[in-house]
Amino acid sequence: MTGMQPKAVVLLSGGLDSATAFALARKSGFAGHAMTFRYGQRHQVEVEAARRVAAALGAAQHVVVNIDLRQFGGSALTSDAEVPKGRSPDEMSKGIPSTYVPARNTIFLSFALAWAEVLCAQDIFLGVNALDYSGYPDCRPEYIEAFERMARLATKAGVEGGASFKIHTPLIRMTKAEIVRQGLALGVDYALTRSCYDPSPEGAACGRCDSCLLRLKGFREAGLQDPAPYGEGRVEN
Repeated sequence: MTGMQPKAVVLLSGGLDSATAFALARKSGFAGHAMTFRYGQRHQVEVEAARRVAAALGAAQHVVVNIDLRQFGGSALTSDAEVPKGRSPDEMSKGIPSTYVPARNTIFLSFALAWAEVLCAQDIFLGVNALDYSGYPDCRPEYIEAFERMARLATKAGVEGGASFKIHTPLIRMTKAEIVRQGLALGVDYALTRSCYDPSPEGAACGRCDSCLLRLKGFREAGLQDPAPYGEGRVEN
């Protein structure tokens, strides 16, 4: 059946948002080719989560790309710097946090674009969100629009073949609660996903970093319990 479907590259981190984006790509009729990055992040537990999600949602292919952004550092996720914890929604809404990884989405989308061109695909799905997010500049609609323009200029498929690459961001205007409800309606098993920036060695979420707090807020506002494992430090503000 996948041979008859249009192909799309889906950036799959293993977290709540990317799993939902993959399910939406599938609902839209695409054969999802999942791409995950092991980039030196301290929360590499998400890579195994991505493997589980890709298998559960029927990815046509799943590749794990190895790059080492720890060589540059510049982020609490790619260095030994402390991950911010226990921040209020108001604090999270101000400024760009130390968990921002320099140019991460640009790097990831560049790899996705390269694979899409090889697959003769023109569609890329990305689970960014501009409402319940931690202030990352590469999660905004204007950034996505700029990347689409660049993709048409920077590829053989765009210049010679007239390809019009589309970066699908189906979650960009949704709250975390809306994302949770949408994913459950599409059959996403959120117990398979992991979102924590600073999990325990056993893989339990800290419950206090920005990612955990936003995730917990989404489940709470959806009237549901998050099925992911949490340690004893879990806080719901």
